[in-house]
Amino acid sequence: MERNDNSGHKLNFCLEPYLGQQWAKKYLQTLKVKSFYEDQQQTLNFNAARFPSKREKTARKLLASVGGASLQAWDKTELLLSDEIKRHQIDPELINPWEITADAFKIYEQVVHLYTQQVPSQKLSALKVPTLQTQSISKEILKIDKKEIASTELVTTIIANVRALRKKYTHKDPRVIAVVSMLFHNINLGLLQTLSPWEQTLFQDYLKVIGDHLYIPWDRIYTAAAGWKKNSDTLVVVQKILSRSTQIAVQIYQKVIHLYPHCRSVSGYLNEPQVKISCVRDIELFQVYLWICALEESINAIQQELFPVCVMLYPRLGVEWELIRCMLHFLEQEICQYVCAQQARTLMPYLQVLWHMFSPKVFSEFILDR
Repeated sequence: MERNDNSGHKLNFCLEPYLGQQWAKKYLQTLKVKSFYEDQQQTLNFNAARFPSKREKTARKLLASVGGASLQAWDKTELLLSDEIKRHQIDPELINPWEITADAFKIYEQVVHLYTQQVPSQKLSALKVPTLQTQSISKEILKIDKKEIASTELVTTIIANVRALRKKYTHKDPRVIAVVSMLFHNINLGLLQTLSPWEQTLFQDYLKVIGDHLYIPWDRIYTAAAGWKKNSDTLVVVQKILSRSTQIAVQIYQKVIHLYPHCRSVSGYLNEPQVKISCVRDIELFQVYLWICALEESINAIQQELFPVCVMLYPRLGVEWELIRCMLHFLEQEICQYVCAQQARTLMPYLQVLWHMFSPKVFSEFILDR
């Protein structure tokens, strides 16, 4: 079958399907090759960002940005939480923006300097003390290769400063940690925006050093643990689960995201990298407060800090209370997998308190003025 095109040439329809198929295959092959070279280039860029000279360049960029990022972060934090500070009747004298941002600036300076020391991320992630017998993390840190002693001393200093900052701003009112943690969160976002994707990947591990010790009250759990005998049931069960807290948090996060694949907060969808980091840390945070309650044999930690901070932050960040209930449900399942029924009984009363505190009945009449 033939027809004329606009130029008068004859086209053979029998050839058109074959030529079309060949063109489509060639097009897809071009995409595949392009994608391969793009992946190769990404790998080269990532490896290049790890070189000392590139790290120093990244560090200079971060140091030039941290001042402005801190001021912008405070503006965002104040806009988000100023009404909540009034609603919760937090003494404004406890929240000095210049003092808080200055303290934050010092810590970020140290972290950027640490970044140039090239401490491997897997060693950074190991700096959370795995046992409750150790009141200070310095002994655990110093197990790292002696060649990196200067870097590990800096890590020790950073962690000590972060914990001191947390203690400073929660000493008179634990709820102030909501403001401080939100400021650091916004500074992190501001700094990451100045970096390339491969620089972000590397630097996020260093920011995690701050987050792990600012958001989570490790000092309080160590202090509470010190009052128990070594072989006491409560200490044994808490220590057993605490050593798996991050693993448990990741497993719970994966279950929650499976049930709510399209759920999102102000920060983005649950499966986005930055949101995942925050989700996993929050799940771990709930665990730590549960362990504190068990060790202190009191729900004061939940009443005075965890619940008020959640009420201040979650509605503003677009986090649904249903997600918290779902997380607590999976947390109970995880606990029962790791410990026997008798051991679980030391924790369940406090988990039930959390369950009832975050009940829909509690929030049915709670309306947030957006």
